[in-house]
Amino acid sequence: MSFSSRVREEISNITSGSARRVRIRQSFLDGGTIADPIKSYHLTFTLPAKKAKALTLTLERYGINPKTLAKNDQTVVYLKEADDISDVLKLIGASKSLLEFESKRVEKELRNNLNRQVNCESANINKIVTAAQSQIDAINYIETEVGLSYLTKQLRDVAHLRQTYDTASLTEIGQMLTPPLSKSGVNHRLRKICEIAEDIKRFR
Repeated sequence: MSFSSRVREEISNITSGSARRVRIRQSFLDGGTIADPIKSYHLTFTLPAKKAKALTLTLERYGINPKTLAKNDQTVVYLKEADDISDVLKLIGASKSLLEFESKRVEKELRNNLNRQVNCESANINKIVTAAQSQIDAINYIETEVGLSYLTKQLRDVAHLRQTYDTASLTEIGQMLTPPLSKSGVNHRLRKICEIAEDIKRFR
């Protein structure tokens, strides 16, 4: 059974409530559909123009601002904000459906947050890998063209560690140095090595 059908079944026998709430409830029974919240937030009422206008005014009295769209001889009144849809479910007395809606809403938001976190972490990993490879390429170029002895001891120590531990973070490389060096310090030295590689290329 679809989410719309479950809402319709729940409210079909409710008769109590103010005239406004009854109007909203009947509008849903006459031409309402609501998407499964795990997929999207979308509530529509497809009604004759006169009833659609009355419904719109009623919803606005509750602080809900729907959009409308003319379709043939009907008018579609629709909502795409989760809070607005939640308010409508409260108004029509669909308490069980409201609980399901909110539960799926939380699940969806948690899933979206997790996906954003994973995407962010993946982007950071790709950025780190790309930067590390550029540093290794610069070090290898210097070693091939002039030898790593061309570098100062401080730069040479960082270069050897980057070559040996190609997937290590800047913090990890800094901890392997004697004395240990901060992440920003390691980054500064690697940036200097890349600049030296560029200078050698420029004069070759």
